[in-house]
Amino acid sequence: MGAVSTEAGNSTRGAEAVAENDYDSFAEAYAAENETSLINAYYAQPAILDLAGDVAGRRILDAGCGSGTVSAGLRDRGAVVAGFDRSAKMVELARRRLGDDADLRVADLTGPLPYPDAAFDDAIAALVLHYLQDWAAPLAELRRVLKPGGRLIVAVNHPIILKLVDREADYFAISKWSQEYTFHGQKAVLTYWHRPLHAMTDAFTAAGFRTAVISEPPPAPQARELFPDELARFPSGSFLSFLFFVLEAV
Repeated sequence: MGAVSTEAGNSTRGAEAVAENDYDSFAEAYAAENETSLINAYYAQPAILDLAGDVAGRRILDAGCGSGTVSAGLRDRGAVVAGFDRSAKMVELARRRLGDDADLRVADLTGPLPYPDAAFDDAIAALVLHYLQDWAAPLAELRRVLKPGGRLIVAVNHPIILKLVDREADYFAISKWSQEYTFHGQKAVLTYWHRPLHAMTDAFTAAGFRTAVISEPPPAPQARELFPDELARFPSGSFLSFLFFVLEAV
């Protein structure tokens, strides 16, 4: 669910919060911001949908579904979507978007998921794993609920981001850091776990996935017209914020 701004704010490595990543407290503001933001609406979400491709008739799990924007896009393309989030408020917003009959649940990726083995053709973990120190158990659960040959599409903070906000940070260490944001006028602090690229791919392999795609996509084509000032700093029109993977369950 999280987003790293292309404009870095104040960063504090290892910062402790009273309630880390308490999306219930700023869910409305976060969802409103992301409806039209460059970083989500015109970058992360279209990239995920492009990587998913033709999903008509496929049963897809949206892990950390937030307010349901990715689920809605997948459903519009013919997928049968189920979703969960640990934030009850986010699930409420997703249900408002997708309808009362949508299969949406409050669940935490760090624990057992309320789905049977091999229940899904694909799973999406968009901007979720970078909140977690331990990837082993969450990835094992996602692998469990996928059919053999199923796909897991992942989006996480690009590992270069920590070095951009803190030049003294150790790229090769798995480390905790926090950053302050303003979502639709409301301030919030998000806390992440940085891990280098090799630690990500090692975790995927250990969980029973084969890395099929690593992607650093540009924003959606209309972004340059809609966000000229923000993108003027990037002559190519592209920037690094998230890293995207397509993994295959083996």
